[in-house]
Amino acid sequence: MPIIDAPNPEPPVEPDLTPVDDAPLAEAQAPALDAPVTVKTVPTQWILIGLGTIAFLYFGRPVVLPVFLAILCAMALKPLMRWLGYLRIPTHLSAVIVLFLLVATFTVGFFQIGRPAANWMNEAPQHVAEFKARVQKLFPSAIRMSRAVAAVTDMSAAAGTDPKKVNTKNVPATVEIKDQRGTTSILNWTGTVLAGLGEVLVLIYLILASGDLFMHKLVRVMPTLKDKKQAIEISHEIQHNISNYLFTVTVINICLGTVVAAGLVLMGVPKPFMWGVLVALLNYVPYFGPVMGVGLLGVVGVLTFDTLWQGLMPAAWYLALHMLEANLVTPILLGRRFTLNPVAIFISLMFWLWLWGVPGALISVPILVLVKAVCDRLPKAAYVSELIGR
Repeated sequence: MPIIDAPNPEPPVEPDLTPVDDAPLAEAQAPALDAPVTVKTVPTQWILIGLGTIAFLYFGRPVVLPVFLAILCAMALKPLMRWLGYLRIPTHLSAVIVLFLLVATFTVGFFQIGRPAANWMNEAPQHVAEFKARVQKLFPSAIRMSRAVAAVTDMSAAAGTDPKKVNTKNVPATVEIKDQRGTTSILNWTGTVLAGLGEVLVLIYLILASGDLFMHKLVRVMPTLKDKKQAIEISHEIQHNISNYLFTVTVINICLGTVVAAGLVLMGVPKPFMWGVLVALLNYVPYFGPVMGVGLLGVVGVLTFDTLWQGLMPAAWYLALHMLEANLVTPILLGRRFTLNPVAIFISLMFWLWLWGVPGALISVPILVLVKAVCDRLPKAAYVSELIGR
């Protein structure tokens, strides 16, 4: 019987009983408990945050609006504070001097425009009748056409009237006098305005007298050195841009009102300084302010002079000066750094006018400058700065 050689079986492999360090694998698989958790904000949350902010600004305007006005006015007065600081005048005394100059300027402006404006408004019915007579004299053909249209309208209305419903009896009309409480409303409005002005003046003094206190506190609460440096840069940028912009625009408007008043004096327009101050104030509101100024001076010219070309001279004088200021003087003095997109300016004007009324219209452009100054320093918001800039 043949013998078959069976293959030698391989020796069994002994298992490696050396302990294996599983710590790296466990660390890779286990979640990092100490790592910061990043929470992403979805667009819906941003929309809700924006709507909540708008609601807060709208319903909180009795408190928020004086704070905004005080901060912007304090930033506009910073150049005067720096100039007084160069003269070694203490900060608190410099704040008192600047506030006194501000109150004196507003008082002089109020007496220059307030009393004559009140007298002019009291004579408004007479001015309206005189303006209507002047327009009829200057445009007789247009007046005849409007009278013909009114006559045709009256004939059509009379033709459609039911004779049975017409009361032919001579019944005296009953006059009912109702108390509209106009005096009470005016007094309440005046008290509210005076209280708001007092709050703004106190806040301006406190902000000016505190100096750089808020900036130091902001630096202290920042967690890292990088955040501290960025906070200092943004604060300096905001203060520098807002103060330069508001101070330069104020000087430009004062010069514009002075030149307009001088031209009105030479033309023989009554109360020229009142109209000069009014033009300077209206020039703070972009677009709408100059349009109102041109319209008012056009009415004043028609009321003052007998011929059409003389009546349009005051409005043409202001319009020419405004075009020169808006297209040449302001761009040269402010530079490209403060040049904003006209569409962004108009949208900002409409938004703040709706939100806070006339004060919102006055501060719409400074707020836009503030937003641009912040976005210039934040890389993630650079696209916003590009959109609102020119």
